[in-house]
Amino acid sequence: MRWLLAVLALLCGLPLMAAERVRYCDYPVYPPVSWSDGRQVRGLAPTVVRELFARMGLEVEIVVLGNWKRCLLDAAQGRVDVVLAYDSDQRDLGMRFSKEPVMREEVALFVNRQRPVHFARLDDLAGYRGGLLFGESYGQDFDRFVARHQNIEWVSSSRQNFGKLIRGRIDFVVQERRTGELFVENLPGAGDIVALPRALSVDYLRVAVSKRSPLSARMAQIDEQLRRMAAAGEIERWLEQSEVTYRDMIRLPVDAP
Repeated sequence: MRWLLAVLALLCGLPLMAAERVRYCDYPVYPPVSWSDGRQVRGLAPTVVRELFARMGLEVEIVVLGNWKRCLLDAAQGRVDVVLAYDSDQRDLGMRFSKEPVMREEVALFVNRQRPVHFARLDDLAGYRGGLLFGESYGQDFDRFVARHQNIEWVSSSRQNFGKLIRGRIDFVVQERRTGELFVENLPGAGDIVALPRALSVDYLRVAVSKRSPLSARMAQIDEQLRRMAAAGEIERWLEQSEVTYRDMIRLPVDAP
């Protein structure tokens, strides 16, 4: 009888356990924020998410989809609970964003020195062709510019984007400065790829929770945990560690005996 009661108690507890799991969607092509080593997702973003929700008593399940647009769509429709993303009016329709940012990001234009691009203001880019990953948004002004001029080619990977830039098929790539510079360090043929000094924009990566998730009622708690992490210097330390880990991973096949 005791055995039967134990089984029943376990079965009754399963829905509760399932409710305590957070589904976090990542598209790991943005080192050092997130990338894949072929076995698992690494970087600042999954580290912050795991630590954040562990301190709230929640387990994290990482979901990896085929492109960033799919992650955003699944979050808006409630198939996943959380993403890390920039805030925008369109994304506000389906998600709630933390007031406390995870990190500050400077968005840059990457160009090929063999084919210079003049960029002093956004409209200067109207005569050039650029590359973006599916689902990327870099502010309302830029999104409206893209919609008006239709001069962007959309792809699913940074390797495709920078490959086109190397071969002269596009004139610029829009990318977070830190991520882009780290990516091209060891990219074959990328010796002439540089980031322009003038930033396209500055934005903040935030925890975004689906409005259809029970977590959306706990945004104040999420913000409090993020404030504590930032004040303790944990987020900055994880970012530095992520950069070191990524560089070590990229160089290992070359340096290994």
